[in-house]
Amino acid sequence: MSNKYQRDFMSNQVKLKFEIEKENKNSVRYKELVVDGVPPILGSVYVQKWYCGNAKQIEITIEKCE
Repeated sequence: MSNKYQRDFMSNQVKLKFEIEKENKNSVRYKELVVDGVPPILGSVYVQKWYCGNAKQIEITIEKCE
């Protein structure tokens, strides 16, 4: 699924949006919503259920440190 949100690749910080892909016993796998033609940065991530609860979407911010 594509999502038309903007990514500022020149910035040291990027916000990535994810939607629920699969639910496991203790965790939820989320897949990254990508901009058309741009490969995913993280792809899929697992988040523990005690934290994410029943959230259908999450957002993760990545900051490059030098």
